[in-house]
Amino acid sequence: MKEKKIPMRSCVVTKEKYPKKELIRIVRTPEGTIEVDENGKQNGRGAYVKKDISVIEKAEKYRILERHLETEIPEEIFIKLKEIIK
Repeated sequence: MKEKKIPMRSCVVTKEKYPKKELIRIVRTPEGTIEVDENGKQNGRGAYVKKDISVIEKAEKYRILERHLETEIPEEIFIKLKEIIK
């Protein structure tokens, strides 16, 4: 039987490749809002981040997500990401 292909994505902070299920997707929607995409299917420009508190804090400190999504990231997004990980 043929093996099922596992979709791989790169974390924008660590630059490492992980299976899509091990990452969280943050999306800039066509309307310009920033949302956490828990299903991974929302329309818009997305950036993947590893499910790790230290990676989230590094993304916040160095404004990595702001550079990738080309917009301001509200504090609530980082709070929600930390809640999802816990």
